[in-house]
Amino acid sequence: MTQSFYPPQRTLMGPGPSDVAPRVLAALARPTIGHLDPLFVELMDEIKGLLQYAFQTENELTIPVSAPGSAGMEACFVNLVAPGDTVIVCQNGVFGARMRENVERCGATAVMVEDAWGTPVDPQKVEDALKAHPEASTLAFVHAETSTGARSDGKTLCELAQQHEALVIMDTVTSLGGIELKVDDWGADAVYSGSQKCLSCVPGISPVTFSPRAVARIQNREHKVQSWFLDMQLVMGYWSGESKRAYHHTAPVNALYALHESLVMLREEGLEAAIARHKRNHLALVAGLHAMGLQMAVAEPWRLPQLNAVCIPDGIDDGDVRARLLRDFDLEIGAGLGALAGKTWRIGLMGHASRERNVLTCLNALEAVLKGAGASIDSGAAIDAANACWREQGA
Repeated sequence: MTQSFYPPQRTLMGPGPSDVAPRVLAALARPTIGHLDPLFVELMDEIKGLLQYAFQTENELTIPVSAPGSAGMEACFVNLVAPGDTVIVCQNGVFGARMRENVERCGATAVMVEDAWGTPVDPQKVEDALKAHPEASTLAFVHAETSTGARSDGKTLCELAQQHEALVIMDTVTSLGGIELKVDDWGADAVYSGSQKCLSCVPGISPVTFSPRAVARIQNREHKVQSWFLDMQLVMGYWSGESKRAYHHTAPVNALYALHESLVMLREEGLEAAIARHKRNHLALVAGLHAMGLQMAVAEPWRLPQLNAVCIPDGIDDGDVRARLLRDFDLEIGAGLGALAGKTWRIGLMGHASRERNVLTCLNALEAVLKGAGASIDSGAAIDAANACWREQGA
């Protein structure tokens, strides 16, 4: 007989979803009201304001798309890219390739700027591509590449696009709430993220924001947006306006309660404090991993504090280690993707998961499993190094 599902209590330290804060889980259980209820409309407006704070923007069109981050990505591309356009697409990991796929499905041409996985996007290559393709209408890049744990210089890349009169589509799925992100100051035009990373909300919601320049392009399109559900001109009728909202779709009411709560928590902590917390715990984790004898896969200036790519030692079976961590410690870390599959682990310290307890849990569990697998590990060194790092930082 089919029974109710009761999942175990895991510690989620992979590339997402991250640990969800108890307050956010509790918000999910609040009574469902109608998606056009006046009280829910008030909540929608609060969510918009809180997202503007998280994105550091005053963009009026700042909303949560009722679908995961991949839908946020598609929303940006289908609304801003039309058949016949040329788009400069930066690829230094898995998600740059998905950008290319979106461009091509829009009937546009993708000019690829490729960099090695685990390295940032090279601004010089981007500038060269923009000069070689003055017809390019858009520059697309991933700010925090989830597949590799590498950060790119979003500010510089946005400045290059502006110099060449191109709009910017920026993936911030893993960066929002975890590292510096200033949409207005940098001049990004269409930015999308996900609820399940540094915001520590449940999966299934994609915050997006569109600049006035992006909105103008959407309103002046000559071709219909190929997706009805993601057509921002239709969605704006539901998320904008002081009078009666136009029905577009049934919003995921309880999931938006959860997003609202996660954003309230971010505002309470303060964006700068949240960013500092991610960095502080990242440094302690790295100190512990180094003491254990492990190496990081990304050069220090470009490491994501919220997603740590670690080189797998020679002779160690990737899948076996992750399976043992899950089975024996209820701890999830991520595998490498694409070119880094079998070569790296991805250890997330995102949102609610970025806590001292999680760092110590991960180091202790990883040490035990690696020792059991025959790796040469100095017992206790990792925990000592992490604690010393926190003391040095005054934590």
